[in-house]
Amino acid sequence: MDRRTFLSALGAAVWSGSRITLAGAAERGPSAAAAEAIHLTVERTSLQLGGRVRTATAVNGTVPGPVVTLREGTTARIVVANRLTVPTSVHWHGLRLPADQDGVPGLSFRGIAPGESFTYEFPVRQSGTYWYHAHSGMQEQTGLIGPLILLPSGAEIAPYDREYIVMLSDWSDEEPMKVLSNLKQESDYYNRHRQTLSAFLKETCHDGLRATIDDRLMWGQMRMSPTDIMDVTGATYTFLMNGLAPSASWTGLFEPGERVRLRFINGAAMTTFDVRLPGLELQVVAADGSAVEPVSIEEFRMGVGETYDVIVELREDRAYTIFAQAQDRSGFALGTLAPRVGMKGNVPPLDPRPVRTMSDMGMGRAAPSRALLGRPFVDNVVQAPQARLSEPGDGLTGNGRRVLVYSDLKSLSPDPDTRVPSREIEFHLTGNMQRYVWGFDGKKFSDAGPMRLALGERVRFVLVNDTMMEHPIHLHGFLFSLENGQSGRLPRKHTVQVKPAERLSFSFTADTPGYWAFHCHLMYHMDSGMFRTVLVA
Repeated sequence: MDRRTFLSALGAAVWSGSRITLAGAAERGPSAAAAEAIHLTVERTSLQLGGRVRTATAVNGTVPGPVVTLREGTTARIVVANRLTVPTSVHWHGLRLPADQDGVPGLSFRGIAPGESFTYEFPVRQSGTYWYHAHSGMQEQTGLIGPLILLPSGAEIAPYDREYIVMLSDWSDEEPMKVLSNLKQESDYYNRHRQTLSAFLKETCHDGLRATIDDRLMWGQMRMSPTDIMDVTGATYTFLMNGLAPSASWTGLFEPGERVRLRFINGAAMTTFDVRLPGLELQVVAADGSAVEPVSIEEFRMGVGETYDVIVELREDRAYTIFAQAQDRSGFALGTLAPRVGMKGNVPPLDPRPVRTMSDMGMGRAAPSRALLGRPFVDNVVQAPQARLSEPGDGLTGNGRRVLVYSDLKSLSPDPDTRVPSREIEFHLTGNMQRYVWGFDGKKFSDAGPMRLALGERVRFVLVNDTMMEHPIHLHGFLFSLENGQSGRLPRKHTVQVKPAERLSFSFTADTPGYWAFHCHLMYHMDSGMFRTVLVA
């Protein structure tokens, strides 16, 4: 049995009914969690199909794990039991909570040893769409992810008739350490769309021989390829929606005329998704759990770790396709909204594959590459970083559809802290593709000490991306204000996707003491060094 057939069977077997306090996916809205503790068990699940055994890391026997539902203003008590033979952990992605409940081993938490349990207990201080995942041994790649829904203490952000969670992820039959080993040996190991002689001849006809040769030499100096959009691709990944492969196609039911809220979560390890429902307008009402003024679009990009709530009006008695294509166009996740079981919508073709240019990299054609302070973990430093919050990004710009951009996002509520930041800290996002080492400011995690912030300090982080990859940067423990020009109503997020050659900034108040993780949410980038510790004291 091939990987895709296996995943169809896997999704059908484990996702159905995998909810805590949510009785049936087609019902309108989850109910509030009971006062007693929620119990989650982490264990390996083996399935033998077609004579071959696959093994996943499951929560309560399901992949993805069950939906955990809590209510704002209550106290969560969640008992996590580890039935693995190795340590595990659960991180509550995007939540404001005490540092020792955040779930990152080695910081303010020791992890959960084999055979042991840990009780997470924290006040629920927010509402919206979030998720949980492992922070141990790359276990999120093998299945330890799940949705986390925080119900508001008051009214919902917008009226709707029913809702669905749409969790996107990626699956490989290869063990994570094997994938990482392949990348270490050859950083473009999974890139099956490299430049060809015909592409060279086409560029020569368009740009001239000298310019084309110079362009290729510059990419060679940076040890990069303009077609290397994602490190890990459909060459090994199958892209899943709610645990189901495209051949199985997850389905949610509706009655014609209903407004349906879709809670999108990018729970992938390495995949950026571009999401649309062909023929439907999407109304974005929340980003990373925080309410925003409604934005009408046709498509949006999701970095790893981000969440978006959208509302769609389903007026017609027909099936609609949920199409989430990988940014490099090596595959897609697929779902359906339909008035009746068995109905399917049309599946659009994949968009053309994006190709980077020197302009995307903040370079002119004749500009030489240079190193950041001569450090060995840096391939390149962007010479002209730009503000790109109003750009859809490579593969989306100029596609004829209305695409969400960060500058569209405007918070429904005023900025919670209007103080001017007391200081500004700049981080360069850096990498060495040949060695497959990633970091901040040319340093990997093992070579960098903690970033120290004073308790109560208002601080601005500035991010400059010196690499050719998008990086979804995640700050634990805080919601930051993305400085996107919406003065007084800056959107609050926990993860921001930084484009190549982009310079952006966000500010936050360091109001919760402890050690906090700050990292790229591309799992293999984080594991290869793009991780820092922020100490608030």
